[in-house]
Amino acid sequence: MNKIEKCNKIIATFKKIYPDPRCTLNYGSAFELLVSTRLAAQCTDKRVNMTTPKLFAKYPDVCAMAGASLADVEEVIKPCGFFKTKARDIVNLSKKISENFGGNVPGSMEELTSLPGIGRKTANVILAEIFHKPAIVVDTHFMRITRRLGFHNLKDATKIEFLMKKIVPESESANFSHRLVAHGREICKAINPKCDLCGIKNFCEKYKKDSR
Repeated sequence: MNKIEKCNKIIATFKKIYPDPRCTLNYGSAFELLVSTRLAAQCTDKRVNMTTPKLFAKYPDVCAMAGASLADVEEVIKPCGFFKTKARDIVNLSKKISENFGGNVPGSMEELTSLPGIGRKTANVILAEIFHKPAIVVDTHFMRITRRLGFHNLKDATKIEFLMKKIVPESESANFSHRLVAHGREICKAINPKCDLCGIKNFCEKYKKDSR
């Protein structure tokens, strides 16, 4: 069984385990998702979802956020951690979207990653969720689980993204990413993974090695 065949079997199993994959950040617009994803760096989605209602009530769109007080944004998003850097990025990316993209969140990788604080992971979230384009979202769960499954032995997120693009069908890429995140949160944890409850353990190289 090659890696593509293995991936397809995992996807088929995942569809039964996680039939309704979705982004766990709450948002009502492309701009809200962009900001929420930036806030989610080194922070839980749950915490972000608790923080953003107040933030978006005060600054509901690109124009409002571009003119926001940096100190005020810092105070609102403080629970998300690294709030000074995140506040600066959010205000500055809002200004750039307003000035360079007519107030609309852009829809290409090149344009998105030109925004302050936006890397490939966040850009891929936007491309998948908002623009419905094939995208692999490589977070810590994705990196850990695909490594354990034996798809690679890499540590660089960009290299993993391009490698997995060759393995995961385009039509399944976004949902595969969501399902891996759900699996990482519930079962395949970094420490003490619940292998006895794992529905894909028979495909896992780490499980096979640890079971010898």
